[in-house]
Amino acid sequence: MNRATPRLRALAALPFVLALAVHLLLFARWRDEFPAELATHFSLGDDGRADGWTGPTAYVLISTGLLLALAAGWATTVRRRGLWGAWATAGFTGGLFVQLLRANVGDEFEVQVFSPGMDLGVALTAAAVAGAAGWALTSLVPQEEPAAGPGPAADDPRLPLAAGEVAGWSRDTGSRLLTALAVLALAAAPFTLLLATWPGALLGLLGLVIGVPGLALARVRVTVDRHGLTVRSALVPRPRVRVPLDAVEAASVRDVDALADFGGWGYRVRAHRTGVVLRSGEALVVRRESGREFAVTVPDARTAAALLNALAERHGKV
Repeated sequence: MNRATPRLRALAALPFVLALAVHLLLFARWRDEFPAELATHFSLGDDGRADGWTGPTAYVLISTGLLLALAAGWATTVRRRGLWGAWATAGFTGGLFVQLLRANVGDEFEVQVFSPGMDLGVALTAAAVAGAAGWALTSLVPQEEPAAGPGPAADDPRLPLAAGEVAGWSRDTGSRLLTALAVLALAAAPFTLLLATWPGALLGLLGLVIGVPGLALARVRVTVDRHGLTVRSALVPRPRVRVPLDAVEAASVRDVDALADFGGWGYRVRAHRTGVVLRSGEALVVRRESGREFAVTVPDARTAAALLNALAERHGKV
């Protein structure tokens, strides 16, 4: 399996470290010009005037924690072709923090104002410039090699099927930990959005982004039948992933490490492979005719692989 190199991880974390350094240097430089509490939440319907405040210590802890968390997340999951995204994210987040500090500079009796048009424009410009720099730095990272195939098709398990025999296999699998985390994220999101001051309110948006797809994919149903391989949420009809029989080159069983091989849990996209990964351990791995792989962690994966190979062989593809 391909994994991010130390150089790629360092380049992905670097822009967040730079953004944090600039942010803290400006905070220290302007510290004497700030009011006793920083304006961190602004009303979009009242000319952008401040309507929420946060103490300097809490603000520094929250902003620093957010940048470090983003750095860790990108360093863990980044791929070579996505390096620009890490830099763009750091540029946008750092640009917002700098504009927030700028809005707080002045006399304590002045009204702090955040201009969405101008300030978001500055942040987007910073994201574009940083993203271009990240794209240029991609040349410093070696090309990723295609993932090795699971071996000759003859070695893959097969289930003997008589002519005209109909067979199917289905199994539900899930992660209690991911379910609990998704429920907590969704439960906390509305309270954070309504009660927290900016930038803490961003955590509420993050809760929705994590909680909705996280809950949908925390438990899935894996089916092998005459249609091929289907993986869908066990709670709702969508999202769904299907690999039709005419796209199957071979199916095999492999032990995967969720973090090392796929960079985490849930629906994962990596160079030359995708997967629905709910845990580490046994996984059904399907090699497509295009050379890409699709993996899903599920118990009794060997039976699923044997049936899928047999059905694909009958279909004339293996």
